[in-house]
Amino acid sequence: MAEDDHRAPAAVLFDALGLDYEKAFAASEAHRDSLRWLLDRLDPGSRILDVGSGTGLPTARTLSDAGHEVLGVDVSPVMVDLASRQVPGAVFRLGDIRELPLENDAFDAVCVYFSLLQMSRAEQSAVVTRLVRALRPGGYAALATVPLDLEAVEGRFMGQPVRVTSFAAGDFAALATGAGLTVLAEEHAVFAPAHPGAVPEPHLFLHCRRASG
Repeated sequence: MAEDDHRAPAAVLFDALGLDYEKAFAASEAHRDSLRWLLDRLDPGSRILDVGSGTGLPTARTLSDAGHEVLGVDVSPVMVDLASRQVPGAVFRLGDIRELPLENDAFDAVCVYFSLLQMSRAEQSAVVTRLVRALRPGGYAALATVPLDLEAVEGRFMGQPVRVTSFAAGDFAALATGAGLTVLAEEHAVFAPAHPGAVPEPHLFLHCRRASG
């Protein structure tokens, strides 16, 4: 990051990646399976929050094309611009989910696909807790991460410098349950992004529900 660049690290990273990120991860069948799991459970016209919405593909487009009301939030101006043009049926907002005001019980579902990895563990826990409060009772959450025991590890991702914090699989599931979610299904996959600067990585998808009572 340049010395005069005070944007969030995730904004710097994903502004630089742009459409390359979409191209690298577009073939993830596990991600699409997760979206199908969610679609099978949603009522028509559900209101969905897509956290770290990126270019809008595949998440926002899949959900919007199915007739749902999608609000995407991303910290990267480049990603918000791309998503707004690629998925005109959804609404995208530039903002940091750690600070964005969220109304309680406002959404039928929340998607958080790999958008916590540039946050500290305390921030990840706080964000998931906030998102559960934003879910209506009985609402669904799809959470995905790279399930490795890492804390503030410096590296490179698709050729860009990055600092990553994550949880081992069991600890990430515990984070979800501690925030008030019931984990209904847990899916593991290994995915090789289509990019010369990326390496195969483990993926964990948690399919969850907020208690209805």
